[in-house]
Amino acid sequence: MNTLKKFELMEKIVRELEDLQNSQQALIQKIGKIEVDNIELGEKRLEKDLPDIHQNLADNLDTISGILDYFADKTQNFGDKNNVDALKEQEAINNATS
Repeated sequence: MNTLKKFELMEKIVRELEDLQNSQQALIQKIGKIEVDNIELGEKRLEKDLPDIHQNLADNLDTISGILDYFADKTQNFGDKNNVDALKEQEAINNATS
């Protein structure tokens, strides 16, 4: 895999991790809303299980955020180290002249 293709794949993974992070945040918000609604309802099974689900989702979000931070930095460093902007310009020139 050439350098530019590798960088583009790394960028794609960063975007997917961002999407995963946003999805996880949305799930936490939904569980929170159910927990609030259940305060009025008082359903015992929900009272028992929802806090565990909420905590697991929060733990997953922390893990995803850590991975995203790490991989976004790694991607940026890879791009800087390999002068990806110049590679993109050269590819654009090559495509224009082909």
